[in-house]
Amino acid sequence: MAYDDLRAFLAELDAAGQLLRISERVAAEPDLGAAATAAARLGDAAPALYFDNVAGFTDARIALNVHGSWANHALALGLDPATPVKEQVAEFARRCERFPVKPEFREAPPFQGNVREGEDVDLFDVLPLFRLNVGDAGFFLDKAAVISRDPADPENFGKQNAGIYRLQVKGPRTVGLQPVPMHDIALQLGVAETLGEDLPVAIALGNDPTVTIAAGMSLDYDQSEYEMAGALRGEPLPLAVGPSTGLDVPWGCEVLLEGRVLAGRRQFEGPFGEFTGHYSGGRNMPLIEIDRISYRTDPIFESLYLGMPWTELDYLIGPATCVPLLHQLREAFPEVQAVNAMYTHGLLAIISTRRRYGGFARAVGLRALTTPHGLGYCKIVIMVDEDVDPFNLPQVMWALSTKVNPAGDLVQLPNMPVVMLDPSASPPGISDKLVIDATTPVAPDQRGNFEFPVGDRPETAEWVGRLNALMRDRASGAGSV
Repeated sequence: MAYDDLRAFLAELDAAGQLLRISERVAAEPDLGAAATAAARLGDAAPALYFDNVAGFTDARIALNVHGSWANHALALGLDPATPVKEQVAEFARRCERFPVKPEFREAPPFQGNVREGEDVDLFDVLPLFRLNVGDAGFFLDKAAVISRDPADPENFGKQNAGIYRLQVKGPRTVGLQPVPMHDIALQLGVAETLGEDLPVAIALGNDPTVTIAAGMSLDYDQSEYEMAGALRGEPLPLAVGPSTGLDVPWGCEVLLEGRVLAGRRQFEGPFGEFTGHYSGGRNMPLIEIDRISYRTDPIFESLYLGMPWTELDYLIGPATCVPLLHQLREAFPEVQAVNAMYTHGLLAIISTRRRYGGFARAVGLRALTTPHGLGYCKIVIMVDEDVDPFNLPQVMWALSTKVNPAGDLVQLPNMPVVMLDPSASPPGISDKLVIDATTPVAPDQRGNFEFPVGDRPETAEWVGRLNALMRDRASGAGSV
């Protein structure tokens, strides 16, 4: 099932019992942030939250925790909400193999229903803004797709970037942008500023769930997030043309902001409660001036809670982090079996691989650190054998506890790049990185004593199926002791 907009996805969540409508009157602060935090504590089947009676706003519709459980993530991909995590990641990887799926352009996007331009632009009047965490410096847009083009190659569709970057509302027409140096928009802004030009941007709020997922993926610079969204949804993504910027934007978005990143302008931005579970601090960041707001009638404002994991962000970007890393590693090392990089956006990654020769797993781990995502995020990489499931943490802990000899299985690289938001970095943006080799040594590496491993009996897999069937029968009342 493909959804053309956020509303269709919310309707599907509602039909599946995964949308909780809260009609009682609540305060924007602290209730919305507290409710979003609470939803993150409800586990793998937590519902999305929908508020339409918020004090301080005359007519606001606010959606939180939309991607915030494995059940909701499965529904975003058109899967059964009970699909196990490992199967969701595997299906995600299969769909990525369909990339690219070209988008289709449609006329009359719903966001054209209402327009504010020039002096009539007022973000505070259109958006129901609130703070999620008590230490946030102000109001942030944290679940919007920011669209921009390469100023040196503007006709290249693949180089048109759609990414999720935090945006702090600074005034009625201005927002601060945090472009991490490894991200595409930072590269494009660097080109624009070298030319002495502003960088046109469109900011789409409230999107089809696969747009949000794809916008959070670490793709190659010339790979289109829109074409990846099409691969994930199984059919072309509907796009429209931004009326002010001419950028290609999601046809079904709730609100579209269009403007420019002002060349050479910086303003203090932050702090913000980030995906690391820490406040990020504040820095001078680029400034966007909004020239036009287009929005649907009765727009739905979608916000993302992030903080101490797990939160909605971790469900949203978990598979979207694992799968690109898997594909990028397999380009050089087809022996790689699986990648689990769901922890703090891949600051820690667990990779299983077959080994060709002694030291091979360490080479794979080092390659992970230099992938497009690994450059900024992978700080600790744990390598395990092909028969260890990286999504099964007891198995990973077994490999760490029995296969690792600190005398030779730790590879530490000093002064490597990492995202500035990593609170352990010193100075910000610089950290040592570590590869832990928890694989079984193979020739010519003869260390350790691993000649007599205990394996499952051949009939074990059959018995897993039989026992699961018996438990299902018992739960339905059909079984007997």
